[in-house]
Amino acid sequence: MSQYDLVIVGAGPAGMTAAIYGVRADLKVLMLDKLAPGGQVINTNEVDNYPGKPKINGAELCMDMFQHTQSLGADFDYKTVTRVQVADDGVMKTIYFAEDEETVQAPTVIVATGTRSRTLNIPGEEQFKGSAISWCAICDGAKYRDKDVVIIGGGNSAVDEGTYLAGIVNHLTIVTDFDLTADPASCDYLRSLDNVTVYPYKAVQSFEANEDGSLKGVKFADKETGENEQVVECDGVFEYIGAVPSTEFIQDLGITESHGYVETDAHMATAVPGIYGAGDSNSKFLRQIVTATSDGATAAQEASGYIKKLRAEGKYQ
Repeated sequence: MSQYDLVIVGAGPAGMTAAIYGVRADLKVLMLDKLAPGGQVINTNEVDNYPGKPKINGAELCMDMFQHTQSLGADFDYKTVTRVQVADDGVMKTIYFAEDEETVQAPTVIVATGTRSRTLNIPGEEQFKGSAISWCAICDGAKYRDKDVVIIGGGNSAVDEGTYLAGIVNHLTIVTDFDLTADPASCDYLRSLDNVTVYPYKAVQSFEANEDGSLKGVKFADKETGENEQVVECDGVFEYIGAVPSTEFIQDLGITESHGYVETDAHMATAVPGIYGAGDSNSKFLRQIVTATSDGATAAQEASGYIKKLRAEGKYQ
């Protein structure tokens, strides 16, 4: 069993910022993530709203953040956290992992695990998942060069990834249950492209297959009436229909709301002393890189203050 002052679960922008602030507050910091540092930002082709970094590739921005954490001396490990147990006196928290029986203890924990893609759970989705259906245009878009592609969704991710895909595919069709809801300038630009067609207020019903088992297309109809069914033939599909928080490992702590998002106060503190939330896994109004970094900085500062309080009371050394 190893011990740290601060354990950060999640290495996206919130977690990495927390690590930077934690180390600078003279805390011994461990940052954990089951995947590569960066979270969902890694899959973003172009970030254009992070101050001082106009039109930067998402993976590049994340690598800069991660290198910053490492230059300051924050520890990092690839681990899948399965449970956080709070000691009877409330001071130490024990973190358990899926990979092995090793545990880590710390008086403060920041939950910065972000979200994962939501799925439709309709006929054909399971069949084509991971082959013709993807959730990452940067990862899989190149194989659809000069082919026809469908994006499902109309939010920021759908519009941003759609703009990227439109530059390499033959034709891009966007099917969304409302309309394009990203910032107006981005939506207007995407709509203006000659090889883009948008179907708003539609409900996707199934993914259709050819006789040989390959993807034929996407079947959808009017959202309100279920009428006007049609199938748009395509070679691949990208789903961007929202996200769910990756917080199952803390569900028994009583710090999440009904949808699984972490409930915090303005200081990122949860109802459990010493446990904080930061980033997209928090219950919040705006989920952006800049708000995640703000959360991470606040949470780490609060964790530092909490540890100072414990030391002053003789409860932690």
